[in-house]
Amino acid sequence: MAEAKILEPDVGFVKEVVGLGGETLKKCFQCATCSVACKISPENKPYPRKEMIAASWGLKDQLVNNADIWLCHNCGDCTTLCPRGAAPGDVLGAVRAYAISEYATPKVMGKMVNDPKSLPLLLGIPAVLILVVGLLFNIVGLDWLNFNPVGDQLWGDDYIANYMVDIIMVPTFFAAIGVFALGLKRFIGDMHANALADGKTAKATIDPRGFVQALIKVAPTIMKHNQFSDCGENKERATAHMMVLFGFIALFIVTGCFFFAEWVLHIDGPYRQINPVKWLGNVGGIALIIGTGLMIANRMKKTDQLSSYKDWYLLGLVMGLGVTGMLTEMIRLGGMYDLMAVIYYVHLILVWALFAYTPYSKLAHLVYRTAAMAYNEYAERK
Repeated sequence: MAEAKILEPDVGFVKEVVGLGGETLKKCFQCATCSVACKISPENKPYPRKEMIAASWGLKDQLVNNADIWLCHNCGDCTTLCPRGAAPGDVLGAVRAYAISEYATPKVMGKMVNDPKSLPLLLGIPAVLILVVGLLFNIVGLDWLNFNPVGDQLWGDDYIANYMVDIIMVPTFFAAIGVFALGLKRFIGDMHANALADGKTAKATIDPRGFVQALIKVAPTIMKHNQFSDCGENKERATAHMMVLFGFIALFIVTGCFFFAEWVLHIDGPYRQINPVKWLGNVGGIALIIGTGLMIANRMKKTDQLSSYKDWYLLGLVMGLGVTGMLTEMIRLGGMYDLMAVIYYVHLILVWALFAYTPYSKLAHLVYRTAAMAYNEYAERK
């Protein structure tokens, strides 16, 4: 006889999942069409049917620490074929949003990032921070923020010094890395405990070396977006996602190169257009804009698939980053320095928001999904 278990449904968790975009959850009547339709679901303990059961019952602990919610790429096949319109992919997307908030520190930030009413405050923080830090540096005589520049008009030196920008952004970036590190430590441990309890792995402990080897093994799959290509309903999303991913990678490389040039080689910007690193930055910026534009067009076209605030927040942020970054460069080249300073200020606000709020936003899936895919490979689950 099977062991009896007492279930303690978390009604509050169900309400939060519904509020994060899973309002179709209660339409599910457990026909298992979703698990049959999914082309990337593992043979052992396939998803998303069991996740729909757990979500309906409010079994938070079985979902939040479950690697399977991240293995789902929300391709839309299960949603299209669902006879009840329960949209399992959207429900798992809502569960992922909850999990991101659960593993991030402090948790209140996760709730704020997913709340449209908090957006003015979230953008107001970097807007004030940049001005306050600039004014403080001006008081000590560094003059890194200038509202009335004179002489040769340079994009950094006469308006907002690049050194001041780095002093603000670098600590913010590493603070986000710290939040991710704390969350990943808990997440990987919880994933393993969940897998052991559910019979998804026979490995008693996690070997760090083996986990890293598994991460290296799945890296090509992630970079090439093979899982998106296996989808049927939204297969074209692979191109847009790859453009955004490689756009970010290119811009990260460019930022690192220019940071090294300024702080180590003491070569200040702006840099010449024939600079190969500048070429890479322009290509990355264009890829970011086009890729995000394709994502927006796809979401607007798929009227049967839900798009919640967390989706539009991320798309708006990424598009804003790409547009303001490219406009700053083009307006500077056109000699309109006052307008350039305003656009650049907006761009800096968005860059800070990207760094500071990524551990709490949908973009955190880049980290948690990568960890889940690596663990799935490490656990030798097919």
